[in-house]
Amino acid sequence: MDNKILKPFNCFIPLFLALIIAGIAIPKNSIAQNNSSYELLPAPDAWYNSVDGVRVGVRLRGQVPGTFGDGPHRLNAGLWLGTNFPANPVSYYLKYTEPIPAISDFGSEGSISAKTSYRTGFQSHGLTFNKRWQTGFNELNYKELSIGVKGDYRFNEDYLLYQQLWQTQWLYLTNATFELTNVNGLGRYALSFSADANIAGKVDPFLRSEIVLRQKVEFTEQFSLSGRLYSGFATDNTAPEYLFTHSFSSARSWMQSGLTRARGTIPPSWMQIGNIQVTGGPNLRGYLNNDIQSLNNGNQPLYTSLSAVNFEMNYPNPLDNGLKKIPVIGGLIDLRSYLFWDTGTSLGFTSIEEPNLLSDAGLGFLLSIDIPDYLGKSRGITLRYDMPFWLSHPGVENAFKFRQVFGIGATITL
Repeated sequence: MDNKILKPFNCFIPLFLALIIAGIAIPKNSIAQNNSSYELLPAPDAWYNSVDGVRVGVRLRGQVPGTFGDGPHRLNAGLWLGTNFPANPVSYYLKYTEPIPAISDFGSEGSISAKTSYRTGFQSHGLTFNKRWQTGFNELNYKELSIGVKGDYRFNEDYLLYQQLWQTQWLYLTNATFELTNVNGLGRYALSFSADANIAGKVDPFLRSEIVLRQKVEFTEQFSLSGRLYSGFATDNTAPEYLFTHSFSSARSWMQSGLTRARGTIPPSWMQIGNIQVTGGPNLRGYLNNDIQSLNNGNQPLYTSLSAVNFEMNYPNPLDNGLKKIPVIGGLIDLRSYLFWDTGTSLGFTSIEEPNLLSDAGLGFLLSIDIPDYLGKSRGITLRYDMPFWLSHPGVENAFKFRQVFGIGATITL
């Protein structure tokens, strides 16, 4: 059959494989229409981007009744149709997770996950082993290790606002992440490490890693200091979507959020002004406009090495105190006000580096609406409004000037 005829249906091949895996893993007698040991919970879903138009479909959650996402045979899936009928109108996401009883305990699960997705011009398919160790009954104190393999492929650039942040060959990656969070003598802290290695395909092998240390120090009930130490390193042949910028997260991580996965969900003109920041990386928020204007001019403000320190001094916010008094929802809303200072540069270990020590300082506000999952992890949204009044290297601007940054996500999540 003609490949041109088959092309629109290629997206279903990995989906069918994932469904077969899920079908083998879920006991055949566990699914019934009424009273059973397994349930499938559908919900309608709609989203928008400028290529698909309104993307309509259904989300599906599968679980053993009464486990609330904390049991065997967990399924999370979605299937959508782009009403603009682009080149690839059908998209999907599927993740199936199976705990490993021999290495699982309360709050300390070991599991294997299979994940496949084909949406917004990007497909990714992989297997991951995950192990969590929780300290007692406090879900905020834990260690977590993930090791996996995956294949990524950017097959349609129409969804990209900045095409120079991506390459268009298959990547075959091994990846590992480790996260630790607990309390020390100063307060709550978190340490995370991640590494990705491309090991096959047409793209040359590369290695890329990030390490982040976060610490919170509470002076009083109203005053606290939050700090973040960040370092990112990559080898010379690293794909551009994994390289680092001064002010926002690497392009690959944009695929983790529906807000940034495709152009048009956030109007492109808003992004191109240089006021909207996708939080991550060194997070030198005062240099967002410089990075975006460089992208607007067709350049690649990308580096193989960047490190930074971020500080936020939280101070009393009367409006937050009022919100906290609202019954039920008051415990889910956080409105913080803070002074911030960021500084960062490259450390001289790789070939494409920032020669200057860049700093910024200003005033910011954060609104967080959060309903934690059964492990205490965030499932909400965090929005920031930062005003970097001072830059150490402002270019042709004045060092002291009114600037504004609307951030998606918190700089320091503690």
